[in-house]
Amino acid sequence: MSARLVFLGRLADLSGPLVVAPGPLAAVALPEGVLGPRVRLALNGVLVDAVGLVLADGDELAFLPPVSGG
Repeated sequence: MSARLVFLGRLADLSGPLVVAPGPLAAVALPEGVLGPRVRLALNGVLVDAVGLVLADGDELAFLPPVSGG
């Protein structure tokens, strides 16, 4: 039983993909710098809020940094 954490963009420099046990996200020891006020989360492709998030077996949680471009 596991859930997968994926870090995209500049967050990939802080950590590669992680496999964690299902349960509250608050209980996961995340690499420093991957959570912030402008980082969005997508659980199985749907944007979600980190507050109270509980991961289930087979979930994929993506950490999306802010992007800019022109």
